[in-house]
Amino acid sequence: MSTDPSSESSAPGTAGGEAAAGEASGDEPAADETPDDEVSGPSGRGRRDVVVPMRVYKTVTVFSTLIAVVAVVLGFVLIDAATLGVSFLRSFVVFLLSAVGLSVPGDVLSAVLAALGLLVIAAGAGVYVLGTRFRAGGMGNSQEDSGEGFDNG
Repeated sequence: MSTDPSSESSAPGTAGGEAAAGEASGDEPAADETPDDEVSGPSGRGRRDVVVPMRVYKTVTVFSTLIAVVAVVLGFVLIDAATLGVSFLRSFVVFLLSAVGLSVPGDVLSAVLAALGLLVIAAGAGVYVLGTRFRAGGMGNSQEDSGEGFDNG
């Protein structure tokens, strides 16, 4: 009798049987698996570039960068208003809330302004990342896809 696990038969309920049962039969992928081209995108490395005409590329690049910069600046203004008790924005928010008839404790207002600031910064970063996915048709591949090495010499 051999002690080699590879020579044992794969009966249902054993480790070998479970591996055999998990394999998909034929060339079709299992229902919970996706083909490699859907996961990896056109470059084969998980990056999904969208090739668009140059005019669309310029418009997307300009506006996504503009929105991202404005969002980051606004986010830091909100964080500044959360940390400083004398900022103009904080005073304006307190004035608006008191005009409506609401009185919010200072700690709660600071937490809300800080969280809102972080969310606006994250949204700006998201817009910028999505904007970098576009490239014009004549631009060629990104540096990640090139066959060049990373040796700076």
